[in-house]
Amino acid sequence: MPQIVLSSGTVEYQDTGGDGPVLVLCHGLPMNGTQWRKVVPLLDGYRCVLPTLPLGGHRRPMARHADLCQRGVALLLGEFIERLGLADVTLVLNDWGGGQFLVSEGKSERLARLVLVACEAFDNFPPGPAKAAAAVCGIPGGVRLLTRLMRIPAFRHNRNGYGGMSLRGVPDEVMDDWFAPATRSRAIRRDFAKFATSAPKRGTLLAWSERLRDFDRPVLVVWATEDRLMPREHGRRLAELYPQGRLVEIADSSTLVPEDQPERLAEVLTGFLIETGAEPVRPAG
Repeated sequence: MPQIVLSSGTVEYQDTGGDGPVLVLCHGLPMNGTQWRKVVPLLDGYRCVLPTLPLGGHRRPMARHADLCQRGVALLLGEFIERLGLADVTLVLNDWGGGQFLVSEGKSERLARLVLVACEAFDNFPPGPAKAAAAVCGIPGGVRLLTRLMRIPAFRHNRNGYGGMSLRGVPDEVMDDWFAPATRSRAIRRDFAKFATSAPKRGTLLAWSERLRDFDRPVLVVWATEDRLMPREHGRRLAELYPQGRLVEIADSSTLVPEDQPERLAEVLTGFLIETGAEPVRPAG
């Protein structure tokens, strides 16, 4: 897997290559690019870049000094985009919504558009049911305890936790891969805990959200109608907040729309891209 050394440490990533418009697809806690494994093959003609951000599913620990708060990871994402020389980027978020803080931090010059798929927004960092897990991560040994609990089917598939993120259910081998780095490495558990416990206070989050009004480029908000983690009203509010925002709701899906409705998501995404000037580039002949 390709990797790049950034100020906070080494970040691995996937890159489908090609000359098509660039999509940077981000994942949630503690996931990785496999979150998009059903969608990327449906995006023919686009260059898909999938960084493994230090949200707990990464295999290379960050430096001890790394700022892994919500703002810090957003800035690391911006550094990743800049160091790869990516421009006119469509930034696609699902579950983790902190990538929006590139806008509030004035670091969105390389972004041509945003696609926000059932993600954290406003004061929903972390989402309600995940607050208990974040509290566990804040105690010594908490992340290790969480990884052990995730081996128990009744805990793993609980509708108030990770089991509620997909109506279809994430395959065990995929979820095993997400939790494997934190299971094996104390340094990864350190990074996991730093991020999981980093949510700012409500007032700060709402102040950052107000700055999103400055993003004057196209924004597609895709929300899931059966989502237990991301309030349905947040989809509407986001679409109204961004000057060029638009909302599409997808039925029969929870938070992980790429898992539950990949075909519909790819259809909505490519329609938006073409409509806003990002035509796919396919090989001649």
